[in-house]
Amino acid sequence: MSVADFLASNHETAFSIEVLPPVRGKSIEQIFKTIERLLPFNPAYINITTHRTEVVYKEVSEGVFQRTTERMRPGTVAIAATLKERYGIPTVPHVICSGFSRSELEYELIDLAYLGITDLLVLRGDRAKGDNRFIPANGGHEHAIDLCRQVEEFNNGLMLDGSTHEPLGGPFTYGVAGYPEKHEEAMNMDMDIECLKAKIKAGAKYVVTQMFFDNQKYFDFVKRCREADITVPIIPGIKPLTSLTQQVLLPKTFHIDLPLDLATELRKCQSNDDVKALGVEWGIAQAKELKAANVPSIHFYSMNAAAGVEAIAKAVY
Repeated sequence: MSVADFLASNHETAFSIEVLPPVRGKSIEQIFKTIERLLPFNPAYINITTHRTEVVYKEVSEGVFQRTTERMRPGTVAIAATLKERYGIPTVPHVICSGFSRSELEYELIDLAYLGITDLLVLRGDRAKGDNRFIPANGGHEHAIDLCRQVEEFNNGLMLDGSTHEPLGGPFTYGVAGYPEKHEEAMNMDMDIECLKAKIKAGAKYVVTQMFFDNQKYFDFVKRCREADITVPIIPGIKPLTSLTQQVLLPKTFHIDLPLDLATELRKCQSNDDVKALGVEWGIAQAKELKAANVPSIHFYSMNAAAGVEAIAKAVY
């Protein structure tokens, strides 16, 4: 059963997690430790993020810098295959436009098909550091919907050069991102939802939201999507707070609001331990309310927050 089919079926609110590939040169062991810590809660699937190639300037002699590109967190496809084999849990690698050409994406789809990994999350991805707008890679896609269409063409046996391919495995099914507080580049929420609706029409089977800390924002988002005839499952994504710096970094990076009650308590925290305790308390309340609303799954962003996710899951599942 695909992740999309599972989410569309009738079941109790599932538990899922998202992990981050290690920095280039680091061991995969930390991912294993995170997953094994959370295995008792029976994750229905595991998402693996993908990170774009970044431009880096390296000093090659005094005062002389060379422009190079590096992918600081490679290995998404290999990690997805390893986790699927090691734990027998469906894995959902992120496939992104950012930093990839259409040809590179086609090669990635071929690799995933050969590995029998057919659940994807299709995203545009972030703009490059230092850019004030998203610039696609040479020969790449500018929008996630274009990548959705490439996946659909691949499912139909069509390659980029117009040739056809034999069946390489089951067809890909995929989800896309949703933004309860609006994508940072959308002119308004109505247009953002229209863009989401277009991705669903192109073939996406479910939506995973960006993190939020105010459940009402999620419930309002779902209501507006339903009113726009978006009927696919909409999975809430949450993340426990872990550090004092997040009171600035989260709103700045993800363009989200922290509710007044949470922000007030966060400003009282004197240490990261205080923040972690608050994050667990708030996360438990969030997750309990979402579970009571019979959401299909709660997706936990576990990066640097495995202990908090564990504490929340113990209280909720």
